[in-house]
Amino acid sequence: MSTAPETDGRRRAAAVRRRAREAEIIAATRARFDAIGVGEALIDEIAADVGINRAIVYRIFTGKEELFALTLVSYLDELRDALDDAAASSTVPTERLAALVGAFVDYGVAHPAFVDCAQTLMRRRGEDLLAEISESALFRLGRAISSCLTILSRVLEDGVTDGAFTVEDPVLLANTLYASGLGALQLARVGILVKEAAPGLPTLGRVSADQVRSHLVASALALAGG
Repeated sequence: MSTAPETDGRRRAAAVRRRAREAEIIAATRARFDAIGVGEALIDEIAADVGINRAIVYRIFTGKEELFALTLVSYLDELRDALDDAAASSTVPTERLAALVGAFVDYGVAHPAFVDCAQTLMRRRGEDLLAEISESALFRLGRAISSCLTILSRVLEDGVTDGAFTVEDPVLLANTLYASGLGALQLARVGILVKEAAPGLPTLGRVSADQVRSHLVASALALAGG
């Protein structure tokens, strides 16, 4: 008598349990990120929030970097939905682009841990990420980022088709806007900029999230308009 169906059933059940546990750990990690920031989140505390020990975390994830990468995916999935709504808010290319950039800034301001998590991973070299994150996790992260960038790229491409934009490489511009936007979001969160009060005399000024938002929208429109 064959035991293959029974074995397959156990494997499927184990896979379902593993995915459920993974989702619980990611949710606990994100809750920690949102509450205290990325830098203060500890694996032991995340495990305790789920009611497990840290050894189980490391059985499901290759390490902290993979856990943080997949937590970033949860933010990016939400961001994608916000960008989708923004892209559908108008048929006018300039209005669509402004809405997209505005939605990106609004999401980043509302979720500062997203900015920290994204910047932390962007600072890592590609070969380091490959060594620390499994191929499947890296694929999920890449898919989440590309799904957001594709929305922006298509809006730029549509604007080129309509004659509203002059962009040689919409994909490159989309990536550039994403990377520079993350940096500007950090500025919006800190709320401080450096300037000269007099030659050689530095001083601090204030900058609001609304000012950063307006600047990023204007910059995106200028770059797209050629």
